[in-house]
Amino acid sequence: MTTIKDVANRAGVAPITVSRVVNNSGYVSSATRQRVEAAAAELNYVPNMLARSLRSNRTDTLALVLTDITNPFWTTVARGAEDSASAHGFSVIFCNTDEHEAKQDQYLSMLLRKRVDGFLYVPANDRPDPIVQIHKQGIPVVVLDRKIHGVDVDFVRSDSKDGAAKLISHLLELGHKKIAIFNGPPNIATARERLAGFKIAMTKAGQEFDESLVFSGEFTVESGRQMVKQLLQRESLPTALFAANNFIAIGAIQALRSNGLRVPEDISLVCFDDIPTSHMIEPFLTVVAQPAYQIGQRAAELLVTHITQSGKQDFQDIVFAPELIVRNSCQRVSS
Repeated sequence: MTTIKDVANRAGVAPITVSRVVNNSGYVSSATRQRVEAAAAELNYVPNMLARSLRSNRTDTLALVLTDITNPFWTTVARGAEDSASAHGFSVIFCNTDEHEAKQDQYLSMLLRKRVDGFLYVPANDRPDPIVQIHKQGIPVVVLDRKIHGVDVDFVRSDSKDGAAKLISHLLELGHKKIAIFNGPPNIATARERLAGFKIAMTKAGQEFDESLVFSGEFTVESGRQMVKQLLQRESLPTALFAANNFIAIGAIQALRSNGLRVPEDISLVCFDDIPTSHMIEPFLTVVAQPAYQIGQRAAELLVTHITQSGKQDFQDIVFAPELIVRNSCQRVSS
């Protein structure tokens, strides 16, 4: 295996000079730097990153722990985080928990052993314990999308309550009064906030809130299908449906169609999260779109700042406003 001494001998310099070039630390003239880089290329020299990380106490690696990388929303968040991290010289390790607590905890333990420099973390539930565990190791964390109480940490998220209220207000303006919600698990902050936004809009419009039209499942396509099955067991159907994320909406439309129901002719539908063009289904859905790329980008910027800047820094709760996009998955209720 080629060593730093081999490169130094080939370039005719001291090993410390090669170290300065490889680590980009300390002054080295342009001519000497070119000679060292040429020698390293000729000898196929690969720096010992483990030894370097032990000396610097950094690995230049971030962990991004997501819940479902197949969801286009999280894919876009990941791209924003990776682009930002890369611009600051950091690599990103991606982990997918599928909203499973045990899988999440397993990944966190593995990542702590690998000595990543920081965590971009989407919690699978409301437990603060994983964040406390990471903090005990002196590693910074930025939490994405979901608010966890009882921990001092940065949050970067979208306003789920306001986004849900915008969608329900849109349906109310179209004359809908009997509206069902297909929601995620109640132990996840975004699900509770979207239900709260639903209730706020109904109350503000003077409409009665029907608890029997609240369905809870997972943020998955299959859960959307299953909640339609539950809905169809009712004697009468609502005129509109609010899906708490895009995967629930896709599953709901599939199940409605398989039961002979059309959107929006038989039931109007809106959802939280946009669906990229490559995943678009007919009808094009009315949604509130979150700035997914910006969420990932801003979270990575905050994390890098905590890693690279010394001194105590204030924690931030950055909340983006989702945008209402009206398409053709809703129709006005005839009076």
